Amino acid sequence: MTNPLFDLTGRTALVTGSSRGLGRAMAEGLAKAGARILVNGTDAARADAAVKEMRQAGYDADAAAFDVTSEDQIVAAFERFDAEGIAVDILVNNAGIQFRKPMVELATADWQRVIDTNLTSAFVIGREAAKRMIARGHGKVINIGSLTSALARATVAPYTVAKGGIKMLTQAMAAEWAEHGIQANAIGPGYMLTDMNEALIANPAFDAWVKGRTPSKRWGRPDEIVGAAVFLAAPASDYVNGQIIYVDGGMLAVL
Repeated sequence: MTNPLFDLTGRTALVTGSSRGLGRAMAEGLAKAGARILVNGTDAARADAAVKEMRQAGYDADAAAFDVTSEDQIVAAFERFDAEGIAVDILVNNAGIQFRKPMVELATADWQRVIDTNLTSAFVIGREAAKRMIARGHGKVINIGSLTSALARATVAPYTVAKGGIKMLTQAMAAEWAEHGIQANAIGPGYMLTDMNEALIANPAFDAWVKGRTPSKRWGRPDEIVGAAVFLAAPASDYVNGQIIYVDGGMLAVL
């Protein structure tokens, strides 16, 4: 029997960037807790393939392919949800990209691309979701931050700024939407075994640094972010607002 504090039965969750990686892991975790999942990605074929696999696993899932950097596509997607009677109860703003280059060599266009994908998209999608959540009197917004929501690292300035912005966007959402029954929180993953980190994982020096710097002495697995996502999506967190939970093996806790 599912603990009612963590039961998502009857809820619909839109998880951006959920055809693979951390987004896919969270989508499946929310589905296992009972939620219907809207799988998002820019690549419609990949989103459809993810939906097929999730359905074969017994989960309730549908595709919602759109580009998170296109306001027109975002607005159109929510209008389609309205027309089809789909109420997004849980929004996970997970879509993101990385771009590594020293700031003195960084083109403004590349800076803007990372900011638009990792931060502005969370604002626009969050705004559209919140308009509907406010009318219904409840909702959960989960923004995906990073260790760089708290600490900077060389060569990833736009990512660092975007993820620092995610922390403050989450608090701004809580400030404005909490009175309407909406909880907005964030998750800050540590170094995880994902496609985005493939180059770092394959680098012996960086791999050794991660394992040496993290008290857990290892990289995190995508499935290890699921518990935090389910908690923040569920009734268990109904009085938790504006917070960021770091799932990082203890890295930020130590010098």
